[in-house]
Amino acid sequence: MNSAVRLKLSIMMFLQYAIWGAWAVSIGGYLGDTLGFSGAQIGAVYATTAIAAMISPIYVGYLADKMFATEKMIAVLHLIGAGLLGAAALTTSFEPLRAIMLAYSICYMPTLALTNSISFANIGDPEKEFPGIRVWGTWGWIVVGWVVGFVLDNPSFKEMLPESLRGGNAPIFLAAALSAALAAYSLVLPHTPPRGKAGNQPEETHGRRAGSSVLQLLGDPTFLVFVVCSFLICIPLAFYYNFANLFLKETDAPFPTALQTIGQMSEVGFMAAMPFFIQRLGVKKMLAVGMLAWVVRYFCFGTLQFPLVVIGLILHGVCYDFFFVASQIYVDSRAASHQRASAQSFIALVTLGVGMFVGAYVGGLIVDSYPAPVKVTATVETGTDGKQTAESVPLPAWDPSGESGLAREMGLKADSLLSIDALPEQLTVVDEKTKDRTIYEREPLMAAAKQADADGDGKLSRKEWRLAQAHDWFHIWLWPAIAAAVTCGIFWIGFRAPTRPASASEETP
Repeated sequence: MNSAVRLKLSIMMFLQYAIWGAWAVSIGGYLGDTLGFSGAQIGAVYATTAIAAMISPIYVGYLADKMFATEKMIAVLHLIGAGLLGAAALTTSFEPLRAIMLAYSICYMPTLALTNSISFANIGDPEKEFPGIRVWGTWGWIVVGWVVGFVLDNPSFKEMLPESLRGGNAPIFLAAALSAALAAYSLVLPHTPPRGKAGNQPEETHGRRAGSSVLQLLGDPTFLVFVVCSFLICIPLAFYYNFANLFLKETDAPFPTALQTIGQMSEVGFMAAMPFFIQRLGVKKMLAVGMLAWVVRYFCFGTLQFPLVVIGLILHGVCYDFFFVASQIYVDSRAASHQRASAQSFIALVTLGVGMFVGAYVGGLIVDSYPAPVKVTATVETGTDGKQTAESVPLPAWDPSGESGLAREMGLKADSLLSIDALPEQLTVVDEKTKDRTIYEREPLMAAAKQADADGDGKLSRKEWRLAQAHDWFHIWLWPAIAAAVTCGIFWIGFRAPTRPASASEETP
């Protein structure tokens, strides 16, 4: 393959996944911690990408295969997306934000299939060459994760930002800038005209008639099992993408967004080894190992032990590469060349669409089913009209720097011990964005603090306090672990592997 073409495609992949990584990793914590959205609301925002993945195959595959050059479609969609992300960063109400993110996702999600399609159309051997290009998407996710985790989330850096960017929405603005950059860059990508126009269709491709429909592949029982299991595995997958950042924040993991890039660094290593594993293991074992890795990952998270949580993050390389990259190559091997965009859009519909949509809502409901174990009855006064209501709320935040709220009033730091008897007669916490005030009285606050006192010594460490504020993550992670294990069993029984490892042009199920 021409080195200049390879470089162009690699930069495209870097920007494509840097955009996604800039907002998708951190937005769960932003919605939960800063905007106070419930688990169901967080799931609904993430579900916008799934809805878009279900809608986009209706038009994108046809447009790219029949009407417009792929690189021009990518440019237009990312330019519109940049404006929508800018609007999302300034929106704090649930319904408007969800509507904006849905419009944005309808622009972004098709570009995942289109960047795969333009890559496959301009390389000779997908099995050998595509992983080396796709890995730059992983590097894009890693680099932007470092920027968000170490720079944008750094309290010292936040002080230098305008007030409108200090609440955790700066990563969304970063994603908007990257989207505009890719829109401009797409104009220098290899010209890839629609291959389905008259005169562009080959007589035969991979031994199949060029006019065969992508959906006819579902008549093959093995391909049907692959599609069904691809849908099922994305339900537990959504738990990680939607709630891992919130989980790490609630368990006080250091630099949560940057920490999650450990998974992408692992992905780089496994991506480089993909040709070796594909040749040695074949499709069936690759996909099965990928599913089992999700089971192990969620059990690691469920232990709440930081070293095992890190191991769970490292497993991302196996979770993603062994299943999703292998799936993309497998689908490409089963589709006629002039139908590649349609085929990739179809698998995006099944996985990033229907599967992630169901997973987002199921995950949100399960997270809400295991709330923080300790609640306090407090008075909440809205900043707009001053109306007061009695509500059951979590314990007030304990700022580890000691500069706000409970910590400032009682002189607490991250390593301090809080004496329950020393709690103030009244504590008022003000939400900086909404200006809502939460007023805690001494007696109910003391009762809640005694519940949080795990060793019963009358004093609370910040770790005990934080555990009382956090969701019941052990049971939350148990559900996707079981779902991934069941899916792997169905796949192993129903998927018929090739008799020997095959190349992309030879393999048949």
